[in-house]
Amino acid sequence: MSNLKEIEKAILSLPSHEFEKLKQWFFDLDDQRWDEQIEQDIAEGHLEAFAQEAIADFESGHCREI
Repeated sequence: MSNLKEIEKAILSLPSHEFEKLKQWFFDLDDQRWDEQIEQDIAEGHLEAFAQEAIADFESGHCREI
């Protein structure tokens, strides 16, 4: 399949049980990519400022139990 329209057409022709399997596969793939992006952002230090801000808020008592 070479383009999005062909993929969409194929998906629309799937029986319900196959669509459900595809949907779960897609959600799992999306979760995996999200995890990989977060890990990469952490490794590259992109989240360090947020972490330091959260630690400072906690240490200064600006947090509440949830």
